[in-house]
Amino acid sequence: MHPALLVQDLRVSLRGRALIDGVSFAIDPGQRLALLGASGSGKSLTAAALLGQLPAAMSASGRLRINGVEVALSNRQRQRVGITAIHQDPMSALNPLVRLGKQLEIPLRQAGLSGSMARQRALELLASVGIGEAERTMESFSGELSGGQLQRVCVALALACPSSVLVADEPTTALDMVSQSKVLDALSLYSESAHFESAHSESAGAMLFITHDLAVAAAFCHKAVVLSSGRIVEEGSMQSLVERPRHPYTKQLVEAAHVGFDSLRREATA
Repeated sequence: MHPALLVQDLRVSLRGRALIDGVSFAIDPGQRLALLGASGSGKSLTAAALLGQLPAAMSASGRLRINGVEVALSNRQRQRVGITAIHQDPMSALNPLVRLGKQLEIPLRQAGLSGSMARQRALELLASVGIGEAERTMESFSGELSGGQLQRVCVALALACPSSVLVADEPTTALDMVSQSKVLDALSLYSESAHFESAHSESAGAMLFITHDLAVAAAFCHKAVVLSSGRIVEEGSMQSLVERPRHPYTKQLVEAAHVGFDSLRREATA
């Protein structure tokens, strides 16, 4: 069986300067791989390259295969090959002039659902990510919602799109703990079932989960890749990375996560 997502020797350059240098990893159907690193480590730039969304001044090279199919990094059309995304900035992913319900229904209608079925499915997706007033949200424009609400709408929108690979770029950063838990539950269901109507539709969804939050990644992901200055410094199972980090940078991430957890625990018991 082919990996759902295969990335080999990915390089991203700007005017001859390497910003991403030799990044390689694979994600099997049903797996969730965490791409970890501090701000500026190259996580979102890696996502942009995989999604065909690099700025025009940047160039990418390397190999990208989705469900065994070679995809040119220069090709910006990704939806047809089964990859979709949750973007870090929800305002850039949503059309401010179109009601949110309409935006959710479009990919569902394109997947073959009738109008009434698409609306019902959209309501279910909003509820699954913790949107309490789903009907009202469907009739709203993006400018009428808070940042946390918009982030959850973007998660619902990604889940509405037929795909076998989901790139989730900091999908829980703007959320409170309760909303974060709802979103992670919804994303877990994605990796347990198929979402791409193709010859590969029997396979569960694969996920690239991009985050700086090691605690969330440790609880949610199976494997991890750690980036620093555009290069992979460590990779392996999530458990081994947390329990036995080898690289000094990874050790710093693990130590910082433990300090944060201990601080929260002290506040809770004070």
